[in-house]
Amino acid sequence: MGQLKSLNKYFSKYKLRLLLGLLFVAISSKFAVMPGNVIRDMLDEVVTAARSGNKDVVFGIVFRGGMLLLGFALLRGFFMFMMRQTIIVMSRHIEYDQKQEIYAHYQRLHTGFFKANFTGDLMNRISEDVSRVRMYTGPSIMYFTSVVFLVIFCVWDMLKVDVLLTICVVTPLPLLALSIFYVNKLIYKKSSKIQAELSALTTTAQESYSGIRVIKSFVQERNMMRFFEESSEAYRKSTVNLALTEAVYFPAMNLFIGISMLATVLTGGYFAINGQISTGNIAQFVIYINLLMFPISSIGMVASMTQRASASQKRIDEFLLTKPEIDNAPNALTHKPLGNITFNKVTFTYPHTGTTALKDFHLSIKAGEKVAIIGRTGSGKSTLAHMLLRMYDATAGQVQIDGHDIHQYDLKTLREGIAYAPQESYLFSDTIANNIRFGRADATEAEVAEAARMADLDKDVCDFAEGYSTVVGERGVMLSGGQKQRMVLARALLKDSNILMLDECLSAVDTQTEQTILANMKEYLAQKTVLVITHRIFTSWTFDKIVVLDNGQIAEIGTHDQLMALNGRYARLYLHQTAQ
Repeated sequence: MGQLKSLNKYFSKYKLRLLLGLLFVAISSKFAVMPGNVIRDMLDEVVTAARSGNKDVVFGIVFRGGMLLLGFALLRGFFMFMMRQTIIVMSRHIEYDQKQEIYAHYQRLHTGFFKANFTGDLMNRISEDVSRVRMYTGPSIMYFTSVVFLVIFCVWDMLKVDVLLTICVVTPLPLLALSIFYVNKLIYKKSSKIQAELSALTTTAQESYSGIRVIKSFVQERNMMRFFEESSEAYRKSTVNLALTEAVYFPAMNLFIGISMLATVLTGGYFAINGQISTGNIAQFVIYINLLMFPISSIGMVASMTQRASASQKRIDEFLLTKPEIDNAPNALTHKPLGNITFNKVTFTYPHTGTTALKDFHLSIKAGEKVAIIGRTGSGKSTLAHMLLRMYDATAGQVQIDGHDIHQYDLKTLREGIAYAPQESYLFSDTIANNIRFGRADATEAEVAEAARMADLDKDVCDFAEGYSTVVGERGVMLSGGQKQRMVLARALLKDSNILMLDECLSAVDTQTEQTILANMKEYLAQKTVLVITHRIFTSWTFDKIVVLDNGQIAEIGTHDQLMALNGRYARLYLHQTAQ
């Protein structure tokens, strides 16, 4: 239950709605109890009139009582509507705020966090877990307060009639509370387990949908179905087990209420025979017991919702309390990077694998220089891009831009100053224009078309029936590998930053297209700092520096002619590539 304290900030934000809602609950509960007094008086008056032989007034008594009951029912219905419009609507606002908070926090968290956690689990916490918390902030609070007010009003009216009879009627309630307390602990443990299993199930499904082409090409549908069935079966068993535990509540409620009803009839009948109470009082007590039947029965449901919400909120807080390892420093620099880059004895080890990608790496790049970073897979090329974008921070050493430590830059300013075409051609399920415009939402259609032209994509777009309005599908499934890479390149070019990083973004492009792209970008790249990260040599590009990486260290550095004269790694790679 302690986990639910983190919701207090939302209750404070919507305290007016909450207080009004509680007021409406109290008023509707009062109108729910008042018919008991009306029926008591009406029944006593009818009995008195019947005994005196004055049967003519019975209809008037019943009619007057009926009108009062109708009025109370209408008023109760109105205030029940109002309590839902305050408490339930408040819970929807809290649900919205919570999802916004979680999503915003996801955006702030470092790259390593997303490598350590499954996408399905992230999605489950922002959807299923938040929904379960909403059941606490809305229905659970509403039902619980309704129970409290009804019990107070009913018991107060009962005590005014007869204390001993009231004690006989409410004695089963403490036994009910003890059973709820015991079952609550079981529900909490089982709810936590169920949420973890649901996350695993969601992850399995998400990975299957994302990798459906691989699954089909390797004919692994049955195996994937088996994996999903195993996760689904574990989830089913846990939910059935929880349902069995929760099922204990409702028979227990009926048992306790039945005992209370029996105590009312037996004890009340005895008191009525002895003249201690009236016949109307027995009817009044029976009405109160029936009135309390659903609210008391809902205690089990409320307890279940509260325990599930507590388990879900604990899972939500685990991520919300995770601090981003990469964040802005106080008084961060907000001026746009010009393009002078220095890696000063940088060493980096990936935290989750322990792999050292860069070792004592040193490199200086002047603004406007064109630099190629060449190396085999795993040599640390892409890590340099991650360092510049501050997706990761160096384990040792220092990365500088324009003479300032990269940690001094505002993250938004830093990343806006670097255009990045990553190795993975990730596209959104949106139009071609919007995918290119992703880095600059205010770009005009002409600017989008110009970026596509430089990436040699415009001719492909013209072949599509809907042109730039063509929806590319999830992750660009409607496009070829080369088209996706060129679209990612166009996105980076449209951003128009002083630093441009191309990370294996032309690996699926043929030599002729590569030369066309270079010719299109020649004027555009003239004043920009360009880093081309690749495992192959671009023979049509002229670089100010070519850096050959091996195991995270510089094996060779120089211009093309200098490296050819060394007759080392670069020369062998160049001769091997051009000989084909």
